[in-house]
Amino acid sequence: MAKDRGAKDRGATRGTADPARSLALLWRTREPSAREGRTELSVARIATAAIEIADTEGIAALTMRRVSEVLGVGTMSPYTYVPGKSELLDLMIDTVYGELPAEAPDEGDWRVRLERVAMDNWDLYRAHPWLAAVESSRPVLGPNLLAKYERELGALLDSGLGDVDLDSVLTLVLGHVRASARAAADIAALESETGMTDQQWWQAHSPWLAGFATAGATPNADRVGTAAGEAHGAAYDPEHALRFGLRRLLDGISVMVEQQRAGVLGDERAASG
Repeated sequence: MAKDRGAKDRGATRGTADPARSLALLWRTREPSAREGRTELSVARIATAAIEIADTEGIAALTMRRVSEVLGVGTMSPYTYVPGKSELLDLMIDTVYGELPAEAPDEGDWRVRLERVAMDNWDLYRAHPWLAAVESSRPVLGPNLLAKYERELGALLDSGLGDVDLDSVLTLVLGHVRASARAAADIAALESETGMTDQQWWQAHSPWLAGFATAGATPNADRVGTAAGEAHGAAYDPEHALRFGLRRLLDGISVMVEQQRAGVLGDERAASG
């Protein structure tokens, strides 16, 4: 079982950004002129430098001072463009969302397209392991987030589901992808911190566990745990969990879609009200 240590342990919490300043920054409604700021700086350059730091050094290494060092400018120069770290994190999130495909998948039925949406998000998380840690239930309301949402809804429009159910299906599937990505990031962080892969950890611990545990006391745990460990080469494989869970989720959503088409299912929110 994977245990997520949480965003706070990674130094990745998003503070309370001022909404007016954050949205103006995300939508580029005002960027300092050359007279106000350094001509070689821009919001985009600062975002790119911050993303590079988070990708290569980890989100805990991200500070406004470190961004200044990477850009080769004075410590206070980036503040002319980005008010603080909370706004910087919002900017980074919306910027990497822009790396997703611009158009909704157009091949296959809704299930094939939704799986493509899920795997596109998985690829984005793997490219930027810090992303899953800094996202929260309060979305970054930038242009790339809205374009992402529009695209992902487009993959589901021919499913016949109602509006609330469309949003619920996306939330369910993408929540599963994010949880798997956070587990993968945790595993990578542990490997970096300990110098030991999960497979090496398992190989080091399993003989001792066999010696301490009472033989025959937990036959089901022994049998299933051994089979899973041998299959994954570790106690847990986040990509296997992603693909296994995604298939099961899609199976369940397929039943929901068929019920909707048969006229036996109303909007889940309305039905529970």
